[in-house]
Amino acid sequence: MADPYTQPTRTRHLLDEELLPLLELVPAAPITDANLGEFRAAGQARQVLADAAAAGVVRERVDTTIDGQPVAGLLYRPEGPPHERPAYLHVHGGGYIMGATEGSDPGNVALCAALDIVIFSVDYRLAPEHPIPAPLDDCYAALAWLHHNCESLHVDPRRIAVGGESAGGGLAAALAIRARDAGDYAICHQQLVYPMLDNLTGSDAEPGDPLVGEFVWSRQRNQYGWASYLGSAPATAPQVPARVESCAGLPSTWLFTAQLDLFRDENLSYAQRLMAAGVAVDLVLYAGACHGFQLLPGTRLGRRFIAEHKAALAHGLGLAD
Repeated sequence: MADPYTQPTRTRHLLDEELLPLLELVPAAPITDANLGEFRAAGQARQVLADAAAAGVVRERVDTTIDGQPVAGLLYRPEGPPHERPAYLHVHGGGYIMGATEGSDPGNVALCAALDIVIFSVDYRLAPEHPIPAPLDDCYAALAWLHHNCESLHVDPRRIAVGGESAGGGLAAALAIRARDAGDYAICHQQLVYPMLDNLTGSDAEPGDPLVGEFVWSRQRNQYGWASYLGSAPATAPQVPARVESCAGLPSTWLFTAQLDLFRDENLSYAQRLMAAGVAVDLVLYAGACHGFQLLPGTRLGRRFIAEHKAALAHGLGLAD
């Protein structure tokens, strides 16, 4: 579909001045089957691995299976004497169509070192090559793998959280729903950063507030991402978290969104549904921020986000404040 809000300066005045360079960093062109490979390549070119050893972190690649299901990703463990630690299952973003664990490496290294936790960043299969159910199946297999290996990884099975950004946040929310319904693997907390929850956002039926979605992740990109992810499958929960019938019994939640993010209103709606179901929710919204604002290093908003994200995850994992 054509994006009805394409005026290049429509909301520029609402964007925090520190974030203006982001408009040059992330191109505004629509994503299509023809250029998806170029977008993926550009994202890979921006990936820089952190110096894990200097941070006191052991990073290793996992490539295995559990019950015939592939499990792949990057595992982070603090150096030093082993003891029982909480764990965080991280899911990277990319609209269900792009991204890789390496793109989140610096943040995961820093979290592992700062909180003294085990982190597994799952490398799930991407759409459109692998639509529903493959991405969520991969995340569920990663959760199962973590639980089955708690003893060898020195992980407390009662303190395993899930989370991610954008599509990663959507998959984390979907994973929490699936885990609740299956009842096999416990999740104590979900850490959702502007999660991608509703396939209708930005559609002709629900174009939404014209003051959101101009930067980084547009209506066209959102509809392309969802169409690629859904394939021929119906838009139902758990893969589409916004369609879940009940939020009762879902884990405590830290949900972050941004004033100019296309997902702002679907995020607020989901937070309200969680709260109405009795789920403990910390809801955070930044003025002047847009989707992917953390891609720009060294900003005031970025530093604030890193600190608040870390504190919220520590709280959700039951670590001392």
